[in-house]
Amino acid sequence: MSPSLHKDGPPAPSDQAPLDVGQRSLPPFRRVLVANRGEIAVRIVRACRELGTESVAVYSDRDAGALHVRLADEAVRLGPASPSESYLDTDAILTAATAAGCDAVHPGYGFLSERAEFAAAVEAAGMTFVGPSPAAIAALGDKLTARRLARDVDVPVVPGTLEAAPVDSASRIEETVEAARRIGFPLLVKAAAGGGGRGMRRVETADALPAALATASAEAASAFGAGAVYLEREIRPARHVEVQLLGDRAGTVVALGERDCSVQRRHQKLLEEAPAPGLTAEERARLHDFAVRLGRAAGLTNAATAEFLFDTDRRFWFLEVNTRLQVEHGVTELVTGIDIVHEQFAIAAGRPLSSAVIEATAQAARPSRHAIEVRLTAEDPGRGFVPTPGRITTWQMPGGPGVRVDSGVEAGDVVPPEYDNLVAKIMVVAGNRDGAVDRLERALSEAWVGGLQTTLPFHRAVARDPAFRRGDVSIDWLEERWDGRAARGEIAKRAAIAAAAFAREVDVPGACDPVPARPSPVDGWLPAGRREAVDGWPR
Repeated sequence: MSPSLHKDGPPAPSDQAPLDVGQRSLPPFRRVLVANRGEIAVRIVRACRELGTESVAVYSDRDAGALHVRLADEAVRLGPASPSESYLDTDAILTAATAAGCDAVHPGYGFLSERAEFAAAVEAAGMTFVGPSPAAIAALGDKLTARRLARDVDVPVVPGTLEAAPVDSASRIEETVEAARRIGFPLLVKAAAGGGGRGMRRVETADALPAALATASAEAASAFGAGAVYLEREIRPARHVEVQLLGDRAGTVVALGERDCSVQRRHQKLLEEAPAPGLTAEERARLHDFAVRLGRAAGLTNAATAEFLFDTDRRFWFLEVNTRLQVEHGVTELVTGIDIVHEQFAIAAGRPLSSAVIEATAQAARPSRHAIEVRLTAEDPGRGFVPTPGRITTWQMPGGPGVRVDSGVEAGDVVPPEYDNLVAKIMVVAGNRDGAVDRLERALSEAWVGGLQTTLPFHRAVARDPAFRRGDVSIDWLEERWDGRAARGEIAKRAAIAAAAFAREVDVPGACDPVPARPSPVDGWLPAGRREAVDGWPR
């Protein structure tokens, strides 16, 4: 079915800040197709409007009424809800872009954003791909190629293999077992393509390796269309630290600073902050240099992120490069004052890195602000973070000084089961980390989502946790510090006490403080009582 076009998008939101006349005097592109959905599509549409560029949204049947569709200047239907028939359909997206008269395509993150063949197809169709070149995506998107490149430019690489492990040859399995013994157990079998923990298996003994190779390869082939896997030493305990890179077509590559992404679950990030707590200026400078070396060696243009592990001996180990805009780019923007999406468009249009980027780079090792982001998702943290798709009945996000919320939903919208269940990114910024954590706790206390379970209770617990407040984080933080079942039970108990107290309009020891003694104008609960008792638990 051919794409259908919806003309005449809505006017610019009235709460948008005044635009810089210089930005609009020479828009980088006339019309951009946003090849994504959800909050990142909204983010890019807003950047287009600020730059004086027209935006074209694409949507599946499931997303026909989505926020990114309503905000764009034009919208094009791709197909049914299934990603393979919509947001992953290269032909449908290129047809939509051509029919809408676009001169550029921004892929956002996820979906087709790191597929070199998609970037090449956009260029072959006569449009500009807003991201790294197809060659850079191919070179850095394959983890084995990236590991060899890091070795060649003297960037420390996590010990492991540099070639794909044989999985179909029984005669060569023993070679792989011997390589594993040299690396040391426990180790990880990892997919050479993709990410997000898919195609990854932890292996503790040599006997378990053959089965892990087979299952990891099969999962990688299913998820990424490529079954190549390799071996990598497991470095634990460790922190996950990444560096934001920008590069222009003149060959200038810079680091805007680093982010700590250690609070994660099954290799999925839950909270990010910038800068990484506890690093010295010298350590930051060394880390940034490693990342820039990689970017230059790969001929990086546009935005990418180099990811590292930081061990207890204060050594950095290169993991991989993500050749796209990261979900967590906003915390770097809050610390540096740089609009990374604006820079992406300028770089894609052939312009050099802005003077503001160069100035921010000079200060990257000694940042003067601290920002934290939590990923609010439709998941139940009390039941192993199982997805909880459904309709949002109440949507109240925080505001005030130093708070930013990026979201692609509103009250009444449905979080569908077919796609990623991120509903909002709640970010805060302050002059130092203590202030940022305080602001985060305050901001989360104002948030309220009704109709479906979200990770809000988990994020509130993180903000209050003494270890997190000290900056004592690692990739094992969640397993060591969070008991979802117990947390859910405690909140249920407090909710029941508070509800009983409200019904009797009396104070009950152990109830929320303060217990609501009279109804508020909104729903019968004072804010503090609602925060404790109406947290999505129990449902």
